Amino acid sequence: MAKLKRSGRFFVYILRCRDGTFYTGYTSDLDHRLQLHNAGQGAKYTRSRRPVELLWYKEYRYFKRAFLAELKIKKLKRKQKERLIEKDPQTDL
Repeated sequence: MAKLKRSGRFFVYILRCRDGTFYTGYTSDLDHRLQLHNAGQGAKYTRSRRPVELLWYKEYRYFKRAFLAELKIKKLKRKQKERLIEKDPQTDL
């Protein structure tokens, strides 16, 4: 089993799906992950809601910080996510 990479480049992102809903995720390769989402091979949630559009992302150096940021964003209400999207991505959550 491959060892999980703990540092490097990790991205937390918010997508807008075709139906207007938001999807939040994290990845170490943002471009590739977007291609997977739009090819129907990303998250189960986005498969029937393609195409998706990247609205917001933030880069992290450590996996744990990205993972925790994703969890925090997923708990936000839609209006809070909209405000986050309008802000500078480098601002803290």
